[in-house]
Amino acid sequence: MCSVTFWPRRGGYIVGMNRDENLARVRGLPPARADAGEVRVLHPREPAGGTWISVNDRGVAFALVNWYAVTAKAPRPVVSRGEVVPAMRDALTSADSGDRFGRLDLARMDPFRLIGLFPEERLAVEWRWDVRHPSRTAHPWTPMQWLSSGHDEPAAQRVRGGTFESVRDEPDAGSVLWLRRLHGSHVPERGPFSTCMHRTDAATVSYTEIEVDGGSVRMDHSTEALCCGAVVSTATLGRTL
Repeated sequence: MCSVTFWPRRGGYIVGMNRDENLARVRGLPPARADAGEVRVLHPREPAGGTWISVNDRGVAFALVNWYAVTAKAPRPVVSRGEVVPAMRDALTSADSGDRFGRLDLARMDPFRLIGLFPEERLAVEWRWDVRHPSRTAHPWTPMQWLSSGHDEPAAQRVRGGTFESVRDEPDAGSVLWLRRLHGSHVPERGPFSTCMHRTDAATVSYTEIEVDGGSVRMDHSTEALCCGAVVSTATLGRTL
């Protein structure tokens, strides 16, 4: 259950991601810097070590959303989907990322969609796993969203997608303030289909933002939903070109 918004800019891009989880689940930890191969990376993480979003010092980012519209499940016990992004986080190109995706233990993972953003290639790639067949789609370098919901995924995509479309032409579209308004939004009402999601058993539990420009990589993070007015922590890297 998540919402990911991507907006390209001159020399980079900005991304916002709401993480929606069961309220009984242990909360994730704020972003930290780490070495991964020859690159530096930023990402929040699960207490057990997995993560759902990352960016490296080349400006390459990955974000994972569960794919609830696919009802098939992998054989139990499963490999956590939280291991996917850590396996990809130091990749530098879409081709390298595709090779890594092919080496994942997919047969033991439940369905998911993985988004990779490659600013040097001006390319957004979406890898999908439906428990039977992996697939890859290359998207144009234009504003877009990826959405998931364990409640009613088609309805969530329709409602949240409509919210996104309604604000795309606002004067400050693509700015940090615009992105945070969108990801803190309760349009059309506070509930399971609003971008900032609230149900009795699950809700938006954190917000992560990536901003890449010509010289730096920044990750901001709120350990609560943005509607709660939580303080946003910041971690930065110099961008290597």
